[in-house]
Parts: sequence; C-alpha cells; structure tokens
Amino acid sequence: MTTRWLSPEEQRAWRAYIAASRLLEDAIDRQLQQEGGMPHLFYSVLANLSEAPDRRLRMTDLAETLKITRSRLTYAVTRLERDGLVRREDCRWDKRSSLAVLTDEGMAVLERTAPGHVETVRTTLFDRLTPEQVGQLEQICTGIARGLQGEDEAGAATEDVPWRRRSSPCSGSATE
Repeated sequence: MTTRWLSPEEQRAWRAYIAASRLLEDAIDRQLQQEGGMPHLFYSVLANLSEAPDRRLRMTDLAETLKITRSRLTYAVTRLERDGLVRREDCRWDKRSSLAVLTDEGMAVLERTAPGHVETVRTTLFDRLTPEQVGQLEQICTGIARGLQGEDEAGAATEDVPWRRRSSPCSGSATE
C-alpha cells in the first residue's frame, strides 16, 4: 500500500486546523472554568438539555448529540448530578435507558454562564470570519462530520461512532 502523503497545501491546512481547534477549545474551556467552574463538555450537556423538551434527554440520545462515548457522558452526568445541576430518571418507554434531566439549579448556572460563553465564541471565532466564511465553515464541518459518521446517501450511519461504542469488558460497562 502506498502512503498518500499530504501536499504542502494540505499540510499547511492541517496544521492550521490543529492550531486553531486547540486554541479555540482552550479559550472556551478557560472562560467556562472561570465563569462557570466547569469544562466545555459539562456546559454542552447543560446547554443541550436546556433545549430538549421538558429539559430531558435519553442518555444515548445526548451522547449522540454531543458526539461522545456513553462512558464519557456517564462520567460528566455523574459529576453534574453530584453538583445538583442534572439528575437521572428511569426512562418510562425504554427500560434499558435512563434520562438526564436539567435541574432548576442547572438552568440557573447555564443562564449565568451562557452570555460569557457566547461572547467568547463570537470573539474567538465568528468575529474573525466574513459572512461568506461562516457559511463555508458550516459546509466544511458538516461534510467532515457526515463522512466521519459514515453516513451514506440514504442517511444510514456506521456503528463505529463514539456514542455507539461499547466499553471493553475489562473496563466495565457504560450506563445509559
């Protein structure tokens, strides 16, 4: 098999992407730690629950939305639950699943933290782009995400995506 090395243009683009994504994630994490006392993942859990009907989602659906493993989500929800920001409930329609529910305290923390988060996203990303570039960024990221999720023309997705992966038997099973 022949290695398909990156062209100089691709290498520059790749390195620029890596630098930008790491710096952006660092800026967002620093702001959220300072203002909300939480990492970006925890904020994302709260934000997604706030947008869900009755502020609740099945854990597997939340993992899919966040594009993370179920075990990583379980860890995050456990920490948020300990802080009183989220609680878990049994799922009435799927006995194998549980729901993550945003508490009133979690909503209050989100409402306090959201303005600073949005300002950080705006100043670190969108203020640096033209309106045309915003559209291009959306198209590029959507195309990459679809490819990585293995979606075909019919919309079917691969089983090898983070939220569908099972923990290895040695590490224990992830709770839904």
